[in-house]
Amino acid sequence: MTHRPVAPAGRPTAGGAPLGPAVASFLADRDLAPSSHRVYVLALDRLLDRLGTDTPLAQVSPRMLAEFMTATYPHLAPASYNRVVATLASLFAYTTRQGWTPTSPAGGRERRRPRSDRATPARARAIPAPELFAFLDADHPVREKTLWWLLYETAARAGEVRALNVADLDPARRRAVVVGKGGRAEVIGWETKTARLLPRHLHRRGPAQCSSPTSLPHPHPHNQPWPTSTPLPAGPGCPTGEPPRYSPRPAAAGPCTSSATPGSPTSPKQASGSRC
Repeated sequence: MTHRPVAPAGRPTAGGAPLGPAVASFLADRDLAPSSHRVYVLALDRLLDRLGTDTPLAQVSPRMLAEFMTATYPHLAPASYNRVVATLASLFAYTTRQGWTPTSPAGGRERRRPRSDRATPARARAIPAPELFAFLDADHPVREKTLWWLLYETAARAGEVRALNVADLDPARRRAVVVGKGGRAEVIGWETKTARLLPRHLHRRGPAQCSSPTSLPHPHPHNQPWPTSTPLPAGPGCPTGEPPRYSPRPAAAGPCTSSATPGSPTSPKQASGSRC
C-alpha cells in the first residue's frame, strides 16, 4: 500500500461532513510532537485508504472500524494495536466535540491486554529504585552495608556470598569465586560501592582468624541461627576470638594456616584440609 499524506481540506460542516477534511482538521489542530504526528498520520492515512476520503462521518460505524482494525492490523502487538485504537478514539472524540458526529463510533473499541511473561511478576515485586538506593546509601554499620551492596552489585545468592573466605576474594579485579547451585564454581563481580566498602570491612576485622571467612552478617538477622554478640575464647593458633558465624561451608579440622596480614584481603589459597 502506498501511503499518501492526508490532503489538506477546508473544515467540514455538520450534516454530511466527509471523513477526509475531518482528519485534516484534526491533525492541524492537534499540537503533536513530530514522532507522534507521524504515528497519527500513518494510522489515519490507512483509515482513509480503507473507508474513503469522501465517506460521510455520519456513516462511520463501530462495525466499520472493527473491520478496519481486523483487516489492517491482524497481527499487531498489543501495545501497537492499542496505540491505533487510541488514535481512532482521539479522532472521533474531536469530531464529536466539533459537532460533526453525535457520538464517537470508536468509543467501544476494546484494547488488547499486553502479553505477560515470567519476569512480569518479579518486576511487580521489585523495590522501586529510589527506595532501594535510599536504603543502601543510608548510615549502616560497615559490615551490613558491605553485605547489602555486595548482594546488589553481584546479584549473587546470600548463602554464596556469606560462604566466601578472604582467600576467595580478588579485590584488584573486583571479583570472587563462589560455589553456586549444584556445587559449581562461579565467578561474581562487583562495582565501585563494594570495592570501597570491602577493604574497610576487612580492615576492621583485624588479623586473620581460623576459618577466616569474610564474616558478613546474615541478611535476615531474625533468622540467624547463631548469636553474634558473644566472642569466642582465643585458642591455639587463633589469637583473637570471633563470634560464631553461620556458613554453608563446614570448616575442616586442622590448624590455622593463614598467611594473611591485617587489612590484607589477598591472602593466598590454603591447602586443602585447612581453612583460614
